Amino acid sequence: MPLGPPSKPHYEISEITMLALYRKYRPKTLAEVVGQPQITTPLENALKSGKISHSYLFTGPRGCGKTSVARILAHEINNFPYELEDSYLDIVEIDAASNTGVDNIRELREKATILPSKGKYKVYIIDEVHMLSKSAFNALLKTLEEPPAHVIFILATTDLEKVPVTITSRSQVFHFYLVGEEILLPYLKEISKKENIKISDSALKVIISRGGGSFRDSLSLLDQVSSLGDGKTEISEAEIASALGLPLASELSALLEAYKSGDLNGVSEKLKSLLSEGLKPETLAEEIIKKILKSPEPELLPLLEKLPSVSAPFPEAKLLLSLTNFSKLKIPAPLPDNRTPEKPAPTPVRQKVQARMKTPQISAEKPTDFNESAFFDAVKLANPAVFQQLQKCDLRFENGVLNLYPDKKIIKSILSRPNNFEILSANVSENVKITLHDPEEKLKISESDSALSKISDIMGKGIKEVDSGGGIPF
Repeated sequence: MPLGPPSKPHYEISEITMLALYRKYRPKTLAEVVGQPQITTPLENALKSGKISHSYLFTGPRGCGKTSVARILAHEINNFPYELEDSYLDIVEIDAASNTGVDNIRELREKATILPSKGKYKVYIIDEVHMLSKSAFNALLKTLEEPPAHVIFILATTDLEKVPVTITSRSQVFHFYLVGEEILLPYLKEISKKENIKISDSALKVIISRGGGSFRDSLSLLDQVSSLGDGKTEISEAEIASALGLPLASELSALLEAYKSGDLNGVSEKLKSLLSEGLKPETLAEEIIKKILKSPEPELLPLLEKLPSVSAPFPEAKLLLSLTNFSKLKIPAPLPDNRTPEKPAPTPVRQKVQARMKTPQISAEKPTDFNESAFFDAVKLANPAVFQQLQKCDLRFENGVLNLYPDKKIIKSILSRPNNFEILSANVSENVKITLHDPEEKLKISESDSALSKISDIMGKGIKEVDSGGGIPF
């Protein structure tokens, strides 16, 4: 028997298995539309009552069902059975992104005068209608103002702000929304079961997060990762994350915990590990933003200022800088009046402040030991902005308590903020407590006995206010 080339495996691919999942499971009736009751209920009622508008405008993010519902409505208005690949002369779809000019709309107007061939109405679906030119909108407006009785327009857009009010005011406007995990998770689980895709709930949640609430995007991602499984072994969250180039939720949580604790080495090492896995800095920044928005924490909110700017050039450097900027880690909050801030326990932030000090920390065995001049010098070295506000206070040291009497309430509010009060506390003896008073109490202190006079004598000059330019420098 002669030897021939090895036979190639033969794969039989049916037409239905070639369909992408988002097309295969596209709804064909309003009853099959999931997650948009604010759309389907009024449209079903309008169809039942026969109160059909001459113009509808569907607006919302991409992938939330605008085009699908437009096609369903066009068919149900004419009582046409709906199949994905059907074609009716009375239903005309136009992509406004490719037909933006006035000539295209004029041609549409001319054809619109022709009576429908089979149905009761001739329905025009204009997708991405906001892409039309100004002259094209004006031409369309003339038809909407005096539409033929047999013509219905269904307009769809992802950018309602670009559609002239003259168009929106002559249309029934319906708003589509992205859907949440509570709707998408059972939906994807049902489709996975039908397609024999064994996949964990945690893996599906990664798909939902990446899909951003879009049915189409989520189904496309499920379609993409379905080949990871063999129908017997469950596809895991780690496999999905790797296939989509995303970090695991646990890895993101560990990175953010290191950030919240002010752990520079921890942030650096975890970030290095994630980037070494091939993750893009832009992707990491996007996933962190999503996580913060999903479960906001006060300590993480400052990241929302920096992370959106993570892009070329040098995205890695921008991401590292965003995650190591600990200066805004604590949320400033003024303390209630007549409340003395407690001296905070040592924290990573405080340890770093103390490590930067070139002036030796003031130590004392007795609570009555306090060097005002050294205190001022140390605060100025630690943070000039805090020093500026400190100069606007009178000082009085009695029985181990350093009393500060600010000129104004805003100064007390500023110095009471945790980070600023920590700088003051870090530069006195552990036995010395600091108390911030209301400005009114300053009036009770005689000029001769005020702390400001004492400091002036020591330093040989008066302490004058430094103009901050009308703003708060920190």
